[in-house]
Amino acid sequence: MSRRKQHVPWTAAGTASEQQHSADDVVRETGWVFNNRTGRELDLAAFVETGDHETLAYLQAFGLDAGIEHQSLVEIGSGIGRMTASFSRMFARVTACDLDGAFLERCRETVAQFGRPERLQTCHVDDGRTLLIADASTDLAFSYITLQHCHPSDALALTREAVRITRPGGHVALNYRTWTASDAALWPAGKVVRGSFRVPGVGPMLARHRLTARVGWQANRLGPATVLPEVAEHLRDVRLVRSPQRSPFGVAGVEETTYVGVHPSHWWLIGTVR
Repeated sequence: MSRRKQHVPWTAAGTASEQQHSADDVVRETGWVFNNRTGRELDLAAFVETGDHETLAYLQAFGLDAGIEHQSLVEIGSGIGRMTASFSRMFARVTACDLDGAFLERCRETVAQFGRPERLQTCHVDDGRTLLIADASTDLAFSYITLQHCHPSDALALTREAVRITRPGGHVALNYRTWTASDAALWPAGKVVRGSFRVPGVGPMLARHRLTARVGWQANRLGPATVLPEVAEHLRDVRLVRSPQRSPFGVAGVEETTYVGVHPSHWWLIGTVR
C-alpha cells in the first residue's frame, strides 16, 4: 500500500524525533506536531501532565472509569505517549498503536519515565489502517485526535478495527473531526498543502513547518452519518458526545450528550460492543 500524502508530516516528525537525544528534546523541537509550542523551557514532564488531566476527564465524562484497574486498553494513535503514560498507571494493560515506529520508541521512553512500563505493549500500524491485535482482546479501544489525520477510508477501517479488537461488553471511545464553517477555507487549503507534500524540495520543508503541517494533516471530515453505518450493527448503547456549542447531529435512535471538553469541530462515538 502506498503511503498517503497526509503521512508525510508524521514521517517528518518521526525522523525529527529520532534525531533528538531525548524525549524532552523532541517536545522542545517538534512542538508543531505534539503541543503547538516549541522552546527550551518545555519538557516531557509538562507535556505528559497535559495528558494526565485529559485521560481521566474523558473517561469520567463518558462513564468509562469504573473498574479500569483490572482492564486493558488499546490506544489508537499514541504519538510519543502524552496520554499513554497516564493510561498505563490506570489500566492493567495498555497497547499503544501508531503509524510511526519512531513515535513508539519515544512512547516507550515516556512511559518508562512517567508510567508503568511493565504494563505497556506497542503495535506498529504500518499500513495506517490495520491493527495487528487479536479479535475481542481488549476492554476499551480509545482514540483521540488521530482519526482526523487519516485518509477517510483508513479512518473508517480503523473504526471497524477498534470494534473488532474489543471484547463483547467492552467499549469504544473514538474521536472524529467534522465540518465547521471555517472548513470553507481550511478544507481546500488542506488539499493544496497535501498535494504539495510530495513536491521535491518543497514538500519536506512544508511538512516540518507548524502551520502547513497542521493544515495538511487534517485529512478528513467525518460525521456520524458516515461513521455509524460502518459499525452500528456491532454496537449497542451508542452515544454521540459533542460540544455544547454545536447543534445536535440528529441521528435517529442515537443518544446525544454534550461535554465542555469537546472542541466544537470534534465529536466522540461511545458504544458497547455486542
